[in-house]
Amino acid sequence: MTLFRKPVSVKSALLLLLLPAGIALLAIASLVHGLLLERMSKEFIESRLKDEVAFLEHHIRQAEGQIDALQTGDYFEEVFHHAFAIQSPTQTVISPQSWRPLLDPLLQSDEQASIRVHDAKISNAPSDILVYRKSFVVKDTPITVIVSEDMGTLQNGQTELHAWTTIVSAMLIFLLVGIIWLGVNLSMRPVVSLQAALKRLQSGEISRINAQAPEEFRPLVEQLNQLLDSLDQRLERSREALANLSHSVKTPIAAVRQVLEDTSRPLDNILRHEMGSRLSDIDRQLEAEMRRGRFAGPQIGKSAHPVKQARDLLWMLGRLYPEKSFELSTSLTDESRWPIEEHDLNEILGNLLDNAGKWSTECVELSLKQHNCLAQIIVTDDGPGVAEDERMYLGQRGRRLDEQTPGHGLGLAIVREIVARYKGNASFSAGSKGGLKIQIEISVC
Repeated sequence: MTLFRKPVSVKSALLLLLLPAGIALLAIASLVHGLLLERMSKEFIESRLKDEVAFLEHHIRQAEGQIDALQTGDYFEEVFHHAFAIQSPTQTVISPQSWRPLLDPLLQSDEQASIRVHDAKISNAPSDILVYRKSFVVKDTPITVIVSEDMGTLQNGQTELHAWTTIVSAMLIFLLVGIIWLGVNLSMRPVVSLQAALKRLQSGEISRINAQAPEEFRPLVEQLNQLLDSLDQRLERSREALANLSHSVKTPIAAVRQVLEDTSRPLDNILRHEMGSRLSDIDRQLEAEMRRGRFAGPQIGKSAHPVKQARDLLWMLGRLYPEKSFELSTSLTDESRWPIEEHDLNEILGNLLDNAGKWSTECVELSLKQHNCLAQIIVTDDGPGVAEDERMYLGQRGRRLDEQTPGHGLGLAIVREIVARYKGNASFSAGSKGGLKIQIEISVC
């Protein structure tokens, strides 16, 4: 069972999390505050009672144990503000007298230091007191002194202080929630403007997102704009391909139709050959445009394993050119990935290796590298190579430097177009063994 049945807003989620958390923290803080306050109050009262007992002991020793010589009554009550009891073998003094039933049993007790009395049922006397009791001897006369504090009055004050502390803490919690709600609203304003920009984009009012987005959303906006650019490029490329295909096949189709509709001429071998040639032109053009449609450029979320695909292609080309050797050198692992569509990478590697296989004498070398964010594909053959002044024409669609070798001059052109779609670079130079060296560089980060 999920916590929320449907998605909630950021503001609602924060409030739903903060309010219970704030209440729980407030309860814990209130409990800890009460325990600490009670402990500190008790320690403070014990310290005062101990000091007052020491004060009484000092005066009793000065009076040499004669309790009658002490100025009891108003003097001690004004100084101590506490009830006290003094007992000697011959006399007992308790102030105030209403506390006598409560303090008499404590004078007879053997306990020393602090004593706590709870729930006493004596009229005109408190029910909860804290007592400090001390016994000592003055000139062979045993003396017992007790000073006590009414804890009920103190606890009432503590309860009131604790209640006010809880109220102030609760107000601060709600104030904090309000500040967070306000801060979330202010922080979400750029997101609202981004949402409005997306609606305008959907309605066709704008073609790109230009809203001022927060720093956390800028990569998302950039990716969306890149995706829109990619879609526009693919749409434009599809329209161009359709226009090119329509223009290219219109003439051959018209010529074939004219031959078929001309009933005055028999279909001899010459006409059959001409029709076959025209149909071959149509087939070749269709194949070229279909291949262009397949390498439409980078697709979001797609990736390829370059080492695995290279090995598969080298095995296949080794069967196609059994008299030649195809070698692979790479430091990449089989699990290495490049953000390139598998078909696009197959087109690049296949066309380069097939072209090198046609022209090589004995050996074709393929090297796959990646340095930081730059992927490199290097294909070298040991064939006759290409003159430096003619390398600039390599990769031009339909242009072939040698008309005697089978092909249509589209292989390197296809490679260049794919590499351009990935914003890469293709360069041609002389190989170490005298043949042609082709180096492809594509950013993979």
